[in-house]
Amino acid sequence: MEAFGEIFQYILSGFSTGAIYALIGFGFAVIYNSTGIINFAQGEFVMLGGLATIFFINMNFPLPVSVIFAIATATLTGVVFERLAIRPLKNATPLNLVLITIGASILIRGGAMLMWGKDTHVLPSFSGSDPIYIADATILPQHLWIFSITVLIIAASRMFFNRSITGKAMRACAYNREAAGLVGIDVKKMVLFSFIISSAIGSLAGIIIAPLTMSSYDVGVMLGLKGFCAAIIGGMSNGAGTVIGGLLLGILESLGAGFISASYKDAIAFIILLLILFFRPEGIFRKDETERV
Repeated sequence: MEAFGEIFQYILSGFSTGAIYALIGFGFAVIYNSTGIINFAQGEFVMLGGLATIFFINMNFPLPVSVIFAIATATLTGVVFERLAIRPLKNATPLNLVLITIGASILIRGGAMLMWGKDTHVLPSFSGSDPIYIADATILPQHLWIFSITVLIIAASRMFFNRSITGKAMRACAYNREAAGLVGIDVKKMVLFSFIISSAIGSLAGIIIAPLTMSSYDVGVMLGLKGFCAAIIGGMSNGAGTVIGGLLLGILESLGAGFISASYKDAIAFIILLLILFFRPEGIFRKDETERV
């Protein structure tokens, strides 16, 4: 029973971490589906969400208002990024686009370092820090916030892409941008919407994880790479697969840290990424092209 409780504890922790990876990976998938761009600046929106929330709380705004302002700050950054770095490009190669997103990541990270310094900042838990006991394991109330917000965002995103006119237009751009333009869809506007959605989702992920991991100017680097790994596992074009990929990555990482060594916690994600890219580069959970996002 003791061994079962230990494994159950690792799985619970892995689900919480994996939910964050799923949210970040979903942001990767949204932009990739609309533009074909792999946005390596996605992790910086996660960082901005946490740091901006702490900034506004220190300005004596209540938590809900601080969260709204932080998401707006990260979203505005995403809009500026799309307008100044992505929209002016014509016939850019995939390599050039990747380099531009990496450059934007370095620029945003440098700006955050100048504004908030290199110190680690703490965001208080949303509803206390007393552990909740489930069977032989414990879970923090913040983990429940992570689970519920992740489920809510993924469900809302699915409804948006499948039910709304704008969501369907974005999916049409993912299938064939030229054909979408010919039937009257404003492709540039859809690309802008994709950056708005992905930056907002990324910042929200950074906000809900900040009470557990704390936040600093460079926290988005590793989180972004792990979110990218979750998206790769899901096949990039498959939103549900990205969620499963994030949860799977979180559980494997937690079990590896518990039974092997916590020192290899980050290495596990990259080993999985390399194996996926080598043996199944299209992703484990890839579906038909008609089932994107």
